[in-house]
Amino acid sequence: MQNIVLCYPVNEAQIEQITQAAGPEYNIISVGQKEIKEAIFDADIFCGHGKLTGAAGIDWDAVVEKGRLQWIQSSAAGMDHCLVPATINSSIHVTSASGVLSDQVAEHTIALLTGWMRRLKTFVLAESTRDFTRRPTWDLTYRTVLIVGLGGVGRRLSELLRPFRGKIMAVDLFPDKVLPPTVDELYPADELDAVLPKADVVVTCLPLNQFTRKTFNAERFSKFKKGALFANMARGALVDHDAMVAALDSQQLIGAVMDVTDPEPLPPESPLWERPNVLITPHVAGQSRWRIENMTYMFCENLRRWKAGEPLVNYLTRKELGFPMRGTGHPLWSEIAQDIVPKQRGEMGVETFY
Repeated sequence: MQNIVLCYPVNEAQIEQITQAAGPEYNIISVGQKEIKEAIFDADIFCGHGKLTGAAGIDWDAVVEKGRLQWIQSSAAGMDHCLVPATINSSIHVTSASGVLSDQVAEHTIALLTGWMRRLKTFVLAESTRDFTRRPTWDLTYRTVLIVGLGGVGRRLSELLRPFRGKIMAVDLFPDKVLPPTVDELYPADELDAVLPKADVVVTCLPLNQFTRKTFNAERFSKFKKGALFANMARGALVDHDAMVAALDSQQLIGAVMDVTDPEPLPPESPLWERPNVLITPHVAGQSRWRIENMTYMFCENLRRWKAGEPLVNYLTRKELGFPMRGTGHPLWSEIAQDIVPKQRGEMGVETFY
């Protein structure tokens, strides 16, 4: 009997759902972050996301050397947690969760952008002191927005930005020959520096890999339009944070919003905390009441495909890039999810927040 090892927060009903999809030839083992370091060696299939790093994290070199693991289904869209040279160069099949969290991350991006434009940080701080003073605000409407990385999140973000009636530009490593209907201009990645001066707002939705680390450094920030707003919704290590602070100091950037930092958590002494023109959330953009439910539906669909010998969803044909590509014969989750995930949902459950 083969083992499927899970390391994401499933409940009993979801484990049963996976058990039914897997069939009697698989044993399901669900473990936490502290146990996955050892449990991964017993896995034929792994679904999850090992979040611990260093000595407490998964030793992927040793996993590859053992030779048992056949398939990694990440429960995260970002693949830097498992795509080290050993796994990239191995025969292990890898699929990502790209698209599973696109709605939430795009929605969170809109919240941060509009929150910055409407100066919510200033007004929330004023509220805490019962200060009812009117102050100037700005608008996202009619702004030119550049999305860097037009994957699942980038595409969904372009849809949500459309009603703001601004120009939407995008840069992508593999730009489609047919322009997406929600994007006005689409450029290849090597034209990023030429496009940056045109944008009022720059949003990065890039994957983190060996090619994209510190994409946004001092030289790149110098290419920005003077007074642009910068948003990082992907991975903290895409940005040279010292260079970003310097760009804020020089007013090359008018402000920044981010759901990710490098390192995480952001140290208390970071100069970003005290800035009125910076909005930071603690890597929560992908959170959703239905996140684990959606991930389980996707994994079960891929289990069905794995057993039937069909093309896997979100399959990484080029593991070194860290994201699934269109036109490879493997469907993207964003293309088929509407046919698999139930439309009816429960109550919002706001009482759990407050």
